[in-house]
Amino acid sequence: MAEQASARAATRAMASPLVRAIPPAVLALMQENHDADELEKQLAACAVQAEQLGNTRYFHGRPPTRQECAEVVETDRCGKPVTRAMQLGKQKHVLALQCAEQVLKALWPAPFSIEQRYRYYPNARMVETVSRKEEARLIAEGCTEELRGTLKPDLVLHGDRNLLKAALTLDFKFPCPDSNRPQWTRYGRSSPYADDLQGSVYEKALGGKALLISPAKGVSPQ
Repeated sequence: MAEQASARAATRAMASPLVRAIPPAVLALMQENHDADELEKQLAACAVQAEQLGNTRYFHGRPPTRQECAEVVETDRCGKPVTRAMQLGKQKHVLALQCAEQVLKALWPAPFSIEQRYRYYPNARMVETVSRKEEARLIAEGCTEELRGTLKPDLVLHGDRNLLKAALTLDFKFPCPDSNRPQWTRYGRSSPYADDLQGSVYEKALGGKALLISPAKGVSPQ
């Protein structure tokens, strides 16, 4: 038994970032019916597919140049400029999340949340969900200040039915141009999490490991 435990530990140490991040209890449950490596492979494929479909719409399949990424294509309702990179990223996220939902339904053995918004209280080490109805109401009323400091990961994979805890948090990143390195957003000075990295705040708020998914690097810490 000791030899088997050592072998399992060695295998896990050599595993991919996603497999290493999955809690042992969930990983054991997955191994009964699912393949953790297949989960990573298919989520990475979702990013690649979304990248290709998004680029096809505007650039006939080729990646946009740095100049095209920086082009201002519209303004939002607050009058702020929206670049091609921002527009493409939003559209690719929609495609990637649609794909990821089907993958998780097939391969993740516990509940998961897609674009769930959370309020996080660092001093109290407490987190609560913001309903989609409340989020939509606040945005419609222009009360975005009430959403300041909230967190909205792309995917939160839970280990059990506690939807306030993450076994694993995943964010899709679509760098534009594609030569840029995928990385976590660093919060600005006006944020309650000033100078902290997005993934780090996810981990503090929800527990579990936070990882990126990008077309070029697949699943990675950064």
